[in-house]
Amino acid sequence: MNGSLFEQALLDGDYSPHFLAYYYKQWSNYTMAYHHHNSTEIMYLISGTCVVDVRNESGGDTPFRLKRGEMILLDAGVPHRLIVEEGSSCRMLNVEFAFTEYRGVVPSVGRLAREEEALAELLRHPFDSLVLSDQEEVFHVLKALVLELDQRGRTGSSMVHLLFSELLLRLARLRKESLPASQQPSQLYVRRAIEFLHQNYDRSIQVKEIALSVNVHPGYLHRIFRTHTGQTLTDYLNRLRMEKARMLLGQGEIPVAEIADYVGISSRQYFHLLFKKYAGCTPIEYRNSIERHFWSEE
Repeated sequence: MNGSLFEQALLDGDYSPHFLAYYYKQWSNYTMAYHHHNSTEIMYLISGTCVVDVRNESGGDTPFRLKRGEMILLDAGVPHRLIVEEGSSCRMLNVEFAFTEYRGVVPSVGRLAREEEALAELLRHPFDSLVLSDQEEVFHVLKALVLELDQRGRTGSSMVHLLFSELLLRLARLRKESLPASQQPSQLYVRRAIEFLHQNYDRSIQVKEIALSVNVHPGYLHRIFRTHTGQTLTDYLNRLRMEKARMLLGQGEIPVAEIADYVGISSRQYFHLLFKKYAGCTPIEYRNSIERHFWSEE
């Protein structure tokens, strides 16, 4: 099949990626001739600025000005050119890929789409080009993917297929967030607040600190968080901490008395009360039940 993201066969069948090119490139004072590929291309701007001209079916040109942290996805067969204006420079990471018959243990593109609605939506709605702004989540995956390809070759490996799967999923979610229907700043604030909680649950944190991390007023964050998740920030944090505590209690080498410190609760008495509220038993009872279950299976 060709290298387009929008072949129905990708959704119906089982296909794996095949990489045609992957490289870093520094550009200065350069105008590229119009050209196209029989593959999907990602042009990711690492630094500087540039313009990517995309030619549509009617022969007109649509210029996209990119800056650091932005990327453009170009479908197979779409004419385009890069322009780096006089006195300017930019550094890019380019990846071009098509698809081949499925191989390996990593889920195929179709399987991923059947399990992740955002990816299915991406594959069902064709575009010639798409510009996305990244918080370096995609960049880290692209870097790791290219490094693995450099070391293993374009035939790839399980790691290559895993990284490509993550790349597709992150691109699909970024696209979903960029759509007008979901372009509410509140949704982005909530997502960033959740990320902050998952990265900082092991220490004492307050709502005003979470709000500061996403640059909104604490009262506003509290309101939109409850609207989007059905929980308060405190409820979400407590549930997160108790889930981590359950996981750690399952690791017998960590003393029960120290689990509270691992999940950011300074009072052990409060930790015991909170755990019993969420789990229906004390931390010691929970660990004992796990150990009894383990010995009964021996």
